[in-house]
Amino acid sequence: MAAASSAESARPAATAQSTALVTGAASGMGRAVAERFLAEGWTVLALDRDAGALVTAAGELGPAFRPVPVDITDRTAVTTALGSPIGLRAAINAAGIYPPTLLADYDEATYRRTFDVNVLGTLNVTAAAVPALRAAGGGTIVNFASIDAFAVSPGQLIYSASKAAVVCLTRSLAHELGPDGIAVNAVAPGWVDTPGTRAGGRMEEGVAAVPLGRAAQPEEIADWVWKLCHGTYLTGETLVVSGGLTVR
Repeated sequence: MAAASSAESARPAATAQSTALVTGAASGMGRAVAERFLAEGWTVLALDRDAGALVTAAGELGPAFRPVPVDITDRTAVTTALGSPIGLRAAINAAGIYPPTLLADYDEATYRRTFDVNVLGTLNVTAAAVPALRAAGGGTIVNFASIDAFAVSPGQLIYSASKAAVVCLTRSLAHELGPDGIAVNAVAPGWVDTPGTRAGGRMEEGVAAVPLGRAAQPEEIADWVWKLCHGTYLTGETLVVSGGLTVR
């Protein structure tokens, strides 16, 4: 039998010592991802800027959910807050914002805030996590893109552009980090039934165009993130999980 490649041996095994970093972990899809890893016996470093929501989640999810309140747009703060975690095998960049914008009403502050959170935040967390992933012998990074990176939605001018940037970053990082045994992929959800999406008031209209006839549950996206963290020969790819929206 051929020896396992460095990329194969880097895939995180489900052990009590395995740790995953999850951003946006206090709510929505980020929390669903955190819960998925906790259910598999992992420790979760839960990053979110909402310290109160993190405390609430920690009380509900137990001691393996470790709150790390931090603004991911601040690279120094992220590096300091994260430190040098032992056994880090996966980093999931789920945090994101999606303010509606059109050419007629966008402003510089919204542009910068959206790209700061969705793009710069992904870079900051990845840069802080990579030394620990290397020290652990490799691992995986999963970024959250969006179907809007491929099939844009009306009124999401800046958000769509930021998620297209995440797709490109994923490819570039896969190329750069592959020699370290670190796989980098992305998941691109379509309509997902979260409080934030419902608050936008467009979900029912959007779901009407989904061939499967419904929005995804956050847990379904979390399942795909888990699978992406346990592949053996996949990197630089973006998996669209949209219920078939892109087939039309």
